[in-house]
Amino acid sequence: MTVARVERLTDDAVAVTFDVPDELADDYRFRPGQALTLRRVQDGRDERRSYSICAPAGAPPRVGVREVPGGYFSSWLVHEVRPGDVIDVLPPSGTFTADLDTPADHVFVVAGSGITPALSLAGTVLRDGRSTVTVFYGNRRASTVMFADELADLKDRHGPRLQLVHVLSREPRDAEITNGRLDGERLRTLVTHLVDVPHVDHWWLCGPHGLVTDARALLGDLGVPREKVHQELFYVDDVPPQPVRGDDAVVAGPSSQVTVVLDGRTTPLALPRDVPVLDAAQKVRGDLPFACKGGVCGTCRAKVTEGAVRMRRNYALETDELEAGYVLTCQALPVTDRVTVDYDA
Repeated sequence: MTVARVERLTDDAVAVTFDVPDELADDYRFRPGQALTLRRVQDGRDERRSYSICAPAGAPPRVGVREVPGGYFSSWLVHEVRPGDVIDVLPPSGTFTADLDTPADHVFVVAGSGITPALSLAGTVLRDGRSTVTVFYGNRRASTVMFADELADLKDRHGPRLQLVHVLSREPRDAEITNGRLDGERLRTLVTHLVDVPHVDHWWLCGPHGLVTDARALLGDLGVPREKVHQELFYVDDVPPQPVRGDDAVVAGPSSQVTVVLDGRTTPLALPRDVPVLDAAQKVRGDLPFACKGGVCGTCRAKVTEGAVRMRRNYALETDELEAGYVLTCQALPVTDRVTVDYDA
């Protein structure tokens, strides 16, 4: 996909817009809240990262990227990528979305780059002329706020239907309640005073693990039904995903016969039981989808149609997906002698 524009948002963040060829328009038509997985291959190193789309429905796909210090991928996007460059891009994916056709009341609890999917969702729902949006947005300083101008424009355009609350942890604010870290205690005060909780149709939580956990606990205390809460984590720790390497697969110790199905192609493999299915299978199937490898983004989602696996962690799949047999292959360890994982299901 050709890069159409690169816009500087802050010193360490950009928005990258892609030019979609007409013949691929249907494949890259996204739902607000979804993400694009980008791929970079250099010097034998194959890395992929999932970035949330920040454009409203119907607009060209555009992702927001904040640099991770020393980040192989994010630093490249923020400092080196230019219009006209070509980047491998998978079609839109992700379940951080909902049926937005019916006017509704939405509340977003986000921090840092968690604003990226929120901007796409809010910009879409506000166009119906009836939906309302409240955004609680945590950052360190005003200079680190991504999409500050676009959020202000949305506020000017939609007036009282958009309530925007910036919370800064390292810069004094006029109101004490908006001065400090956006944590569970502060969020409880904000929600209590600014939100009519029973009338909210959708709660959107996006950011680091601590914020999302605090917000979920608060909403549980307030009696918010689980089906009204949508969450997406941007990271859970500082362990980076490991690059894909072309080493020959050698199974030592207990193993399982794992059949991988992707794009109609079935591949039987002998895989170790102490290595996630994705990591082990990629030595043979380099086309398997992945991004974060941390159990967060959901890009590697597949359905177990035979046998069983054990997931080490899960921050992407909902209860109904788990009950239907879906797993995150980056976290799935084979348990039974035979396992089939179907990425096409």
